[in-house]
Amino acid sequence: MNFYAMRAIYKSEMARTWRTLLQSVASPIISTSLYFIVFGSAIGSQMVDIGGVSYGAFIVPGLIMLMLLTQSVSNASFGIYMPKFSGTIYEVLSAPISFVEIIVGYVGAAASKSVILGLLILVTARLFVDYEIQHPLWMLAFLVLTAVAFSLFGFIIGIWADGFEKLQIIPMMIVMPLTFLGGTFYSIDMLPAFWRSVTLFNPVVYLVSGFRWSFYGTSDINVGVSLAMTVGFLLLCMAIVWWIFKTGYKLKS
Repeated sequence: MNFYAMRAIYKSEMARTWRTLLQSVASPIISTSLYFIVFGSAIGSQMVDIGGVSYGAFIVPGLIMLMLLTQSVSNASFGIYMPKFSGTIYEVLSAPISFVEIIVGYVGAAASKSVILGLLILVTARLFVDYEIQHPLWMLAFLVLTAVAFSLFGFIIGIWADGFEKLQIIPMMIVMPLTFLGGTFYSIDMLPAFWRSVTLFNPVVYLVSGFRWSFYGTSDINVGVSLAMTVGFLLLCMAIVWWIFKTGYKLKS
């Protein structure tokens, strides 16, 4: 393993975050804090408890997951798209490093940014609502697994996209709606039977449910199923990335 190359790519991607702190860190924290203020403190104080958990506390895991998914996809897709756009990707591909080391560098940096943001928002949420974390290790495990899985997904989008429009269309038109409809602001048990069955086809439901279980010990979906779906999505993305580098799809042309 070429640890020097992996470290170089990782440090280069992380340095971009520190150069754009307002956009990369402050903006997601402020926007998520607005959700806590409006839905947690204002509206939440008028809502009934859900499963014995106050509404303000109930939405904390969902909002963290909302930020985690969008930021993971955005950071990873932009991180690999810009080298393609500028042509510097060919220098990376011609260097004596394997595709695994390239992925570890780019995806590792994107996932690290998302995990750091998730933890910062977790701390920020305490300013607005009271919550508890019954299973902190599982919470961290779901946080890391989801960040890595969706960073890989963003990496795939960044390679597939051949313009800034395509770079944004999947996060905005698919990932964001699925997250909002995945139980971020409500329990799917509150839905009519038909729509609850339809919602089970939304993969984000399993991510949000498992992450919420790590906080309060209750979930809409069995935690084992949630974990299996998260790992399954991670493995699927890994398989697609392997195929991309094996065939050179949109990398060698």
